[in-house]
Amino acid sequence: MAKNEYNGITIPPRDLRPGQRTQVIVADPATLETRVLAEFDHILLEAPNWTLDGKWLILNGDFDLWRLGVEDGRLEQIELSGVPIINNDHVLDPDGEHIYVSAFDWRVHRVPLAGGRGQLVEGDPGIPGFKHFLHGVSPDGERLAVIGVHPLTPGDFWGRGDVFTMSAKGDGDYRQLTDGPGPADGSEYSPDGEWIYFNTESFDGHAQIARLRPDGGDAEQLTCDEFVNWFPHLSPDGTKACYIAFPPGAQGHPAEVWVDIKVVTDGDWTRAKTCAHVFGGQGAINVNSWAPDSSAFAFVAYPEP
Repeated sequence: MAKNEYNGITIPPRDLRPGQRTQVIVADPATLETRVLAEFDHILLEAPNWTLDGKWLILNGDFDLWRLGVEDGRLEQIELSGVPIINNDHVLDPDGEHIYVSAFDWRVHRVPLAGGRGQLVEGDPGIPGFKHFLHGVSPDGERLAVIGVHPLTPGDFWGRGDVFTMSAKGDGDYRQLTDGPGPADGSEYSPDGEWIYFNTESFDGHAQIARLRPDGGDAEQLTCDEFVNWFPHLSPDGTKACYIAFPPGAQGHPAEVWVDIKVVTDGDWTRAKTCAHVFGGQGAINVNSWAPDSSAFAFVAYPEP
């Protein structure tokens, strides 16, 4: 069986095109300055997480998990077992020693950051065809914020994405927080656990940043512009945020497009500032990538010649 096959399904790999590169970039939210931490022409890496000790970025690439040294730019594969091939939805466990990953069995697994055997986070939401895409973990590590993609009609493979939370203990306890009318994605807990931030098309027909309470109440739209805004990420100290803005008219969160990486420093999401205009889109900043001291965050670009 080929590496990109699972359960009889062939998953299209993401590869660099001729002359294209992966650039892992670090941004300073105070000055909006950026620097290239590492660059590769042999592998397409996605979605950095910054480890709690500040020493590594964790990324996915070629269906595997990788660590990148923040100081020396050294890239190492994290050897995993007992886990199907993974995608770019992975989030650190607050214990600093594990990471939750979304795999192509459409479920969530918890694996050691040092490598080793993963453990399936069990649970059955009772919704036929339900697919998990992980984006957040509660500060106490007790619950996971996932996007549950569920068919709206029989035979529909995808359907619509809504915000759910589930127990991290493996005993299910699913709670659905949104119910359309537009799809939602990128659900992530705030550092104090009081909010879940996400993007949704339910307000004006294209993706805008929003938030709601973990019980589903007090839904609030935060961005109000013509851009297609995805993947809000709060800094660990709760004072800053970043997200990715796709061009007007973009469908979903496509790859191979020019995007803006936005920073919010004053709590006013309508006055977000652009720190970088890069080529790439999908994979750039799908998951939280803030440094543990909130002084910087990481993202990925895919420049071409």
